[in-house]
Amino acid sequence: MIRAATEEDAAEIRAMIRELADYERVGEQARTTEEQLREALFGEHPAAFALIAEDDGAGRVVGYALWFPRFSTWTGTRGMHLEDLYVRPSARGGGHGRALLAFLAAFCERRVLRPPAAAVTEAPGTPERHAPGPNGGPGEEDRTRTVMDAVLGGLRTGCGQEDTAIEVIAGQRA
Repeated sequence: MIRAATEEDAAEIRAMIRELADYERVGEQARTTEEQLREALFGEHPAAFALIAEDDGAGRVVGYALWFPRFSTWTGTRGMHLEDLYVRPSARGGGHGRALLAFLAAFCERRVLRPPAAAVTEAPGTPERHAPGPNGGPGEEDRTRTVMDAVLGGLRTGCGQEDTAIEVIAGQRA
């Protein structure tokens, strides 16, 4: 099940941020506090928004997506930057990441936003698969856009929860 994050989720989101940082082998760099998350996500003027993935059987939190709005001065279009998409290792393969992306894709379509932009983190130690930069192949933004477009392309109509996604995310004052 996907739902909007609440203030009560701040500790769980903080724990998953740390898990993600540990996975990326930079755990010491994840210094965000629960208080900072509460203010950024649920304060009077939220800087970002979050969704929570729960295990349908046990109701435990198994993942999250954290995003914020963006605007391109070059194209004059609004969009979404997906900062984090994380599913706990014990819950991977259960469709939670796909469900989070489906909610975000539906939200973008309804709000006429460009699909999420996000940096794609390879597993630690995995060699770069695409040459970065203008002369050696697609740059980071192009590579990210290609990956996200490919992922979201398969999700746009497949989740069956598009209306719910809009209600859930819109409830976060996005």
